Amino acid sequence: MDKRERTIFVCQSCGYQSPKWLGRCPECGSWNSLVEEREKGALTGGQWTRFMGEEGAPRLYQEIEEGELQRVRTGIEEFDRVLGGGIVPGSLVLIGGEPGIGKSTLLLQVAEKLSLQGKIILYISGEESESQIKLRGERLGLHPAKLYFLAETCLERVFEQVERLHPTTVIVDSIQTVFSLRFQSAPGSISQVREGALQLLFLGKSRKIPIFIIGHVTKEGYIAGPRTMEHIVDTVLYFEGERHHAHRIVRAVKNRFGPANELGIFEMGTQGLQPVLNPSQALLAERSMNVPGSVVISCMEGSRPLLVEVQALVSSSSYGNPRRETIGIDYNRVSLLIAVLEKKMGLKLQRDDIFVNLAGGVSVLEPATDLGVAIAIASSFKNLAVDPHTAIFGEVGLTGEVRGINQAPSRIKEAAAMGFQRCILPRSNLASSELRQNIELIGIRSLEEAMETLF
Repeated sequence: MDKRERTIFVCQSCGYQSPKWLGRCPECGSWNSLVEEREKGALTGGQWTRFMGEEGAPRLYQEIEEGELQRVRTGIEEFDRVLGGGIVPGSLVLIGGEPGIGKSTLLLQVAEKLSLQGKIILYISGEESESQIKLRGERLGLHPAKLYFLAETCLERVFEQVERLHPTTVIVDSIQTVFSLRFQSAPGSISQVREGALQLLFLGKSRKIPIFIIGHVTKEGYIAGPRTMEHIVDTVLYFEGERHHAHRIVRAVKNRFGPANELGIFEMGTQGLQPVLNPSQALLAERSMNVPGSVVISCMEGSRPLLVEVQALVSSSSYGNPRRETIGIDYNRVSLLIAVLEKKMGLKLQRDDIFVNLAGGVSVLEPATDLGVAIAIASSFKNLAVDPHTAIFGEVGLTGEVRGINQAPSRIKEAAAMGFQRCILPRSNLASSELRQNIELIGIRSLEEAMETLF
């Protein structure tokens, strides 16, 4: 055995290493997650030379030309938006999502768009053969120009083809299937995933090649493998939405070259994933009018304002412990708002089941949704409908006050563009000189004022 090799036990959830087997990982608390692996020593300087060219030498800040950092637009507007305006040369992008949600379909469409611009694309497939990918492309009606497919899982052989073809973009589907000959562990293990991501990172940075890698997700919804892999890559994109619904949401969880939490909305059809150019209209298309418990809130996802319908249902419970369920919004935040409604507004909600849902499959975490959620719960409890032409946003404090939020002009502009006639917002946001829209603005200071205005 090589002197540098040693047997270790690695947690498949967090990457913790132990010289002996443990039933429970002391780092993340997972049970039966430590797997035996045989690790080799780190790469020596000579082994990294294939990644290092002239770019390995230090360069002055003034010598770096702006053209080297020019983004490449794919032609898919929603995808470019999520990336921050286009693909940055040398970036490493990780895309995660549930099986069958559309990760491979989206990247195949991106590959076709780039190939039609004269780019050379190398698509590494470790899960499907070339004929299977061709069948998908024919079904989607794709006609790429310089798109090469390689059904390969060995990382060293992949680099040989990269040296031969000199592609301008590389797609790896998926990172859990590729392996390096340096490790004897199975593909998808912690060491293989980390090694694969690191070598792809050095390849992309040294050759200025953007690399897209697809990652599987666990039952908890996180990308399988060590969390350190998300720190290695430049951008992390998550697919959201149900496989049985038409809409797909791509969210930028991390982006070194653009705003995080940026959102791209697609619709799955016979021609693949098609961008939704007006998301607010799509999300409000099936909204019911003059129904208690239905409120439209104006929220921000990255740099984009969205109008989303929040639905609340309050019904008396026949059990001693009432149910509280939320979909698309933070459960703890809703529990806080229920407590404020009980304490400050006198609503008797202790014995009622409360269900809150954001229609359209969107997940929103910002505090500007507080006022809309509270009004929706009160509307269902009182059985009084809110004016369907009213949009609401604002943060609610523990004492019932309504606090100001950021980017209020963009939220109001989106509501006015969608035909809303009135907007309920925090009083402190009325001081902005940019609120010159064709819409009635009503500023409030507390949750009590909002209830008096709407009911």
